[in-house]
Amino acid sequence: MTTSPDRQRACIRLRAEQLGCTLIAEATDLGVSARKMSPLERPALSPWLRRPDAYDVIVWSHVDRAVRSVAHMSELIDWGQRHATTLVFGMPEERQPLAVTPQADGDAIRHCMNLAYAAEQEARALSARLTGAHEALRAKGRYGGGLVPFGYRKAPHPSGVGWCLAPDPETIPVVRAIVDDVHSGLSLVAIAHKLETAGVLVPRDRHAQLQGRPTGGRRHGRDFDRFRWTVGSLCKILRTPALMGHRVHRGQTVRDTDGAPVLIGPPVLTEEEFQALQDVLNARSNGTRAKRRETSLLIGVAHCAGCGGRMYFATRKAYDYGDYVCRASARGTTCPAPAAMRASWLDEYTVSRYREAFAVDGEVTRERLLSDAVRVTVAKGRPGGGPERLAGPDTSRLTFTVRTRP
Repeated sequence: MTTSPDRQRACIRLRAEQLGCTLIAEATDLGVSARKMSPLERPALSPWLRRPDAYDVIVWSHVDRAVRSVAHMSELIDWGQRHATTLVFGMPEERQPLAVTPQADGDAIRHCMNLAYAAEQEARALSARLTGAHEALRAKGRYGGGLVPFGYRKAPHPSGVGWCLAPDPETIPVVRAIVDDVHSGLSLVAIAHKLETAGVLVPRDRHAQLQGRPTGGRRHGRDFDRFRWTVGSLCKILRTPALMGHRVHRGQTVRDTDGAPVLIGPPVLTEEEFQALQDVLNARSNGTRAKRRETSLLIGVAHCAGCGGRMYFATRKAYDYGDYVCRASARGTTCPAPAAMRASWLDEYTVSRYREAFAVDGEVTRERLLSDAVRVTVAKGRPGGGPERLAGPDTSRLTFTVRTRP
């Protein structure tokens, strides 16, 4: 058990008393990497950063508890200046805390940047050492940490040193049921809905549960109590050789010097069962979709009016055109009124309105639309209709706006 959270709390309380501050709340993001995730994105802290009027000061025990990146430190200081909030870093090894007020001079900011740079370099060195350690563990078939493959749980290694993986009695039946449903012809969308209805935890939440941590977290800018099943999460389970007990790195089986798979646990599926599953999945995907356009003009520009989410390009079988469609189900959410519209129509409408709004000619690119903060919202259409519906888009369903930048 780590004592770090308690030490950090003690430091924060001491520094708050020295500064004459009253603590009103605590944001604890255990298991979140300060190197990878900005303070503005962390599950517990970010909701408070969206309420800057509720307090005047934020206190961390140390700079590296706040950020481990020069870019994130710059972002944090800019946030503090914009919202008139003082940032305090306890620095227990120093006699006084490091405080950065909204009016801080260049020396204080440079000091923060230097400390952030040192933390960033330390994090990189640690990452390199961990990478080497994990390579050694992979070669020996030991579990070195991270997300446990669905269907397994952590268990002591038979050698008595370290950990390996053992079948998880609670999720093995789930994996078997998913495989049976695939073989029966059930679509992955239907299987995801079935798992959601049954209340089965997704791999990430099951891993958190086994670790004694809360489920859910932040994804796509939203906070979730628990994550939802999607086609993507199912594919990760069904496609991984970990189902055969293989040690996997970047999606591929780790092999020893003789070319044999390194085993990290008993197989959930035999090699024959795994290959039969891959054959079924490949048969569903190969040759069933037309080649997708390399770049869809309105990705990030077109949004569904029903849920506010982005719309994505989807091909149509036996047709030479595609549509922009709401993909709420792929994000693990439900849209009350999912919109769709023929891609060529929506492209032409958007380009035309853009040229009118900005009085420009020439090629209109996706980068140009995004740079000028263009947004097109598409409402769900009505079923039915006559031949006139094939003549072009129903513009009453479309809203073209140029968002005001903050």
